[in-house]
Amino acid sequence: MTSPTDTHLAADFVRFAVSAGVLRFGEFKTKAGRLSPYFFNAGLFDDGAKLSRLCEFYAHRLLAHASTIPQGQGLGFDMLFGPAYKGITLAAGLAIELARLGHNLPFAYNRKEAKDHGEGGTLVGAPVRGRVLIVDDVISAGTSVRESITMIRAAGGEPAGVAIALDRQERATHEGQDAPWSAVQYVQREFGLPVVAVATLADLMAVLQGSDDPALQAHAQPVLAYRTRYGV
Repeated sequence: MTSPTDTHLAADFVRFAVSAGVLRFGEFKTKAGRLSPYFFNAGLFDDGAKLSRLCEFYAHRLLAHASTIPQGQGLGFDMLFGPAYKGITLAAGLAIELARLGHNLPFAYNRKEAKDHGEGGTLVGAPVRGRVLIVDDVISAGTSVRESITMIRAAGGEPAGVAIALDRQERATHEGQDAPWSAVQYVQREFGLPVVAVATLADLMAVLQGSDDPALQAHAQPVLAYRTRYGV
């Protein structure tokens, strides 16, 4: 269940993403071929101020989640892993923000292609060991998570969970058909990993419906219709 603090954090994040131009409204074709009335592009957190603010949201969401973990187990993870490509910047930025907040953790990431000179291999950064948190922007099909789990375990670590910015809370596609589960639910069920999102589609709806800005209010009905049709 989402706590009041989580709800306020999520709403602040949605408003920040809109103001930064990262969360946009209109008509956008998704990978599944659907026409979505909104689009979230984390690649547009493209300057130091926006990236820093984004990583603050990740850090505070994770620290709130950590408060539910039994005493003595820390944050529930020992290091961060950023899957190429967006996850690389996110893991590095989150490591900086967590260190600023008193939790100095190592991080690593992967290359898309193995390097055959220098240090070689596909993994870069700290040795992958202990409980590893995967950091990415969204989960679309679970492919990136699956690949990350394979790399983490091959290196001697154990996946501890996944942190993302936005959970779209919509049905995934399976063999060309709409599945009864979302990509996030698939990861949770298939791999047994907790997924912590800074905000969800429900949070986005709450912000749109509660906004004093008529321009934002105008997007509430199209987003609600999309959620009704494709939501889980």
